[in-house]
Amino acid sequence: MADHTPNKDHAALTDTFASRRYFRKFEVITDHLTRVAATMQAEDRLTEEEAEVITRYLVAINYTFHALSMKYLLVGRDTGRFFGSLQMDTVESGFPVFNEILMMANDAQQAESHLRNMPSVDALKDEMVRQIVGDREIPTKLQFALSQRLYYEELMRGSLFWAQNHPVAIWLSGVEDRRRYLVHWAVYDSQINLPTIYLMEVEDTGRTALAKDEKRWPEAQAHLMAQSLGGLKLITIAKGFDETFDDLHPKRLRRIHIGPMYSHEYTSQSGPLREVLATARAPEGEDWALAWTVEDLISEKVIEERSGWFGTVEREVFALDPFGGRGVDTGATRMERSIILPQRPFQTLEELNPPGFGAVQKFVVSPQGRVLSY
Repeated sequence: MADHTPNKDHAALTDTFASRRYFRKFEVITDHLTRVAATMQAEDRLTEEEAEVITRYLVAINYTFHALSMKYLLVGRDTGRFFGSLQMDTVESGFPVFNEILMMANDAQQAESHLRNMPSVDALKDEMVRQIVGDREIPTKLQFALSQRLYYEELMRGSLFWAQNHPVAIWLSGVEDRRRYLVHWAVYDSQINLPTIYLMEVEDTGRTALAKDEKRWPEAQAHLMAQSLGGLKLITIAKGFDETFDDLHPKRLRRIHIGPMYSHEYTSQSGPLREVLATARAPEGEDWALAWTVEDLISEKVIEERSGWFGTVEREVFALDPFGGRGVDTGATRMERSIILPQRPFQTLEELNPPGFGAVQKFVVSPQGRVLSY
């Protein structure tokens, strides 16, 4: 089991302005990421359904950051009680640590009771005005209470990115004996502190449609969540699913890693991107780069295996990366690496031209907010 206690790779954002800049940075980044998904759809690298699913998860990540920004709005200020500060992974991911997402889920379970016992937003604002005008004091404790009220309201709205986001099946085509679904789910990977999205195209030859099957669907959901570990290769996940469910046939499985996020101000990752950001000296809001990696596993053919005395079942044979035997190492048909970054760091990246970035697709954010693909 992973150790989620703070360590030297984690840092607490204890300064008010540093914390708020961090959340503003991610608000901008996640907004650009939805445009990246739209660009990939325009390039026929994602279907409409896939782009919509990925965008929904990206919006959920944005909501999660917004909720956390409310929770830690008054960090570094004297609020009359110790409330802690956001713990972020400064080395591996640049994202909040896994424990922050777990704590948020726990807070969501109790949000309704918290809100029931808290003054309303209007009441808190009225009291703040009275304290400012009447007592001539900065109402820090009331500001803190309001920030916590807004945090719990965000949790009650839902649609956030949780530690586990359970599988959903979208019907694509087919009826009766062979139906095709896009099954998607997502996790916040506890080992690398990154949001990870899974997309699986499945053919269903069961008697009852998968999403309506009261036995198979819960079993399939539980199986996929148990296998959603970054340390597992796609070939391991797909084969395990294929062999567990005789009438569910995984035709394609993709895993999308959102991150790491690199920022000269907040992270201390090593490698070329750190040098690029240091050299670029980009202004506030443009000092970042975000990696986006897609692992892709595709079934190349079907074979039949004996099952029982007289029966047979279909089994998938997956295509592994044929170049240099890398498929055995990656467990995927291919792996595509992309990076999203503002225009100024991109120009520095082009000038420095570090090794290994020639095959990496670049999504460049212009000052006007447009996303261009290189």
